[in-house]
Amino acid sequence: MKLLIANRGEIAVRIIRACREMGIRTVAVYSEADRLSPHVLMADEAWEIGPAPARDSYLRVDRILSAAQRSGAELVHPGYGFLAENAEFAEAVQASGLIWVGPPVDAIRRMGSKTESRHIAVAAGAPLVPGMMDPLEDLGELKAFVAEHGLPVLLKAVAGGGGKGMRAVHEASELAPAFDRARSEGKAYFGDERVYVERLVSEARHIEIQVAADTHGNAVFVGERECSIQRRHQKVIEECPSPVVGEDLRRRMGETALSIVRESGYTSVGTIEFLLAPDGRYYFLEMNTRLQVEHPVSEEVYGVDLAREQIRIALGQELSFAQEDLKPRGHAIECRVYAEDPLRNFAPSPGLISHLRAPSGPGVRIDSGVFEGTEVPLDYDPMLSKLIVWGKDRAEAVSRLRRALGEYQIRGIRTTLPLFRTLAETEAFEEAAFHTAFLDGFLAGENLEKLQGAQDPEAGEAALIAAACLAMMDSSRLPGDLFAHGDESEWHAEGLRQLHGRFPR
Repeated sequence: MKLLIANRGEIAVRIIRACREMGIRTVAVYSEADRLSPHVLMADEAWEIGPAPARDSYLRVDRILSAAQRSGAELVHPGYGFLAENAEFAEAVQASGLIWVGPPVDAIRRMGSKTESRHIAVAAGAPLVPGMMDPLEDLGELKAFVAEHGLPVLLKAVAGGGGKGMRAVHEASELAPAFDRARSEGKAYFGDERVYVERLVSEARHIEIQVAADTHGNAVFVGERECSIQRRHQKVIEECPSPVVGEDLRRRMGETALSIVRESGYTSVGTIEFLLAPDGRYYFLEMNTRLQVEHPVSEEVYGVDLAREQIRIALGQELSFAQEDLKPRGHAIECRVYAEDPLRNFAPSPGLISHLRAPSGPGVRIDSGVFEGTEVPLDYDPMLSKLIVWGKDRAEAVSRLRRALGEYQIRGIRTTLPLFRTLAETEAFEEAAFHTAFLDGFLAGENLEKLQGAQDPEAGEAALIAAACLAMMDSSRLPGDLFAHGDESEWHAEGLRQLHGRFPR
């Protein structure tokens, strides 16, 4: 059996590892910029699909399907991002006679629409944030909503995701420009300029429920994740379990999530996202019809392999666990390590990773898509890796996170590691006293000064020394899993020869 991964970076590596354990051969696809990326070298075979820009490679359905057919792949896994929640891609995969590792096409369409999913949530009995059930017709309708419900409000692209096409409005004078920007972003990112509006719940927490459902009628929820530390509506730190969700609330939110799963006809793994208000009430936000970036924290606490489960479901197999088997154990925290400069409003920081030392030891997991010597392109999402730690309780997990962050070194580019080191030492983080707007306030004043002092070197003497060391390193410094091929193919051998050029003896 052979599976093609229509993605790149750490999620492609994650899927390759799951497939290896299942005895499934893997096919990577790559752009010209990713020829020497870990996912390409780790897969059993790889096919180039175009130039660096995603629109010419990872978003080209025809080229991905051509690679699948030429390689003899039987399954296609979309990962997350790119085409993962694109119903037309899923439909094209199935029309080509391939197995789609994901939910039914109809469920992707219905739950991918922020307004349609709200209708489904209402039918399932889920509570909603007060807001419109259908897209706004014009600015006048938005102003009428504000006149009735007041400010602040949140504008959202109907087809949005990943924080794109979202605009918070606190003043009446901001309504028109926010409406225009939300529509513009929706059109640019998703090809759909429609937006809707809902009340903005202040100081809320972002809590999501991991779900899994097979084609035999079995459905479970795999606990909850705390995802409140965000920048630009995109998560940067996640935890499992949430520090503020007890057993009763977990059960109620989980049952609500499963009601939505059943109402939508959803199968595969997915996530139901909620807002948790300060008064304890929770509201349905949206569903992500894919494997989430933050799935590892659920895996660490519940002892499951969600990537493996997703593939099993696609193959028509039953879930390998029941609801009563899912007992949380300990606490896990994940930091998304981005090639971004938090001191410059998280501006991308592409370039050569001249030095990388990943942490290890008890309770530490790294899901990474780079290695020392990787050239980080500007063309894609800037996430480099995910640092996941586990402890017997949250206090131990926080302590372990601080230790692991202290060990983690990346030189040559700016990353978000200094932000995490600074944040992890604060009393607010230790006491889990945060909400979705927390990070905006954190990046100011005294904390900003601490962050400046914690920055890793980007250039100058330290980077030059690191680059000189890189030039003298032996190729044995390359990650061992790049060489884990008993039947090395010519494309793999050529990739390693090129890497030897970067790591001369």
